[in-house]
Amino acid sequence: MTPHPRRGDPACPATERREELIHGNDDAIIDEIRAALERDARLPHAAAVAVSERSGTVTLRGSLASIRQRRVAVQTAGALPGVRDVEDELGIDSRDRFIDDQIRGVALQALISDPAAPDERIDATVADAWLTLKGEVERQQESTAAFEAVSRVHGVGGVTNKITVISAGVDG
Repeated sequence: MTPHPRRGDPACPATERREELIHGNDDAIIDEIRAALERDARLPHAAAVAVSERSGTVTLRGSLASIRQRRVAVQTAGALPGVRDVEDELGIDSRDRFIDDQIRGVALQALISDPAAPDERIDATVADAWLTLKGEVERQQESTAAFEAVSRVHGVGGVTNKITVISAGVDG
């Protein structure tokens, strides 16, 4: 009978996961933060929070119902191994618009997950399941990629693309 590996033993799954988080596997950190937010009973609508990570700096975007929930989300993300800093771009909206907020969170996560969409330059708003994209990009392909990424989000009734393409002149 083979004994179970102990914490600290390189063969232990928990040790492997912790090493992944500490040494900067971006997807592992994002997945761990999303899971931690979902587990926290103080955040009834954790799906409304989009998470991105770059070099240990985590950005939280979306809308929550209260300052308390915002603080919980930031503290939860900041407490995980591998997180050096948390940029709080969360909004507060105390009106009960859970469905729109959830759609916005999923749409922002779709933008973050699509390498062709410059998520840091695009924002999404949702009203009555209608999603509006706003921001500035350098190429039409980036606007198209953003539109395509959010149009696949479940629950979106329609998309208005107000992204402006800012191009240098022909001479640069």
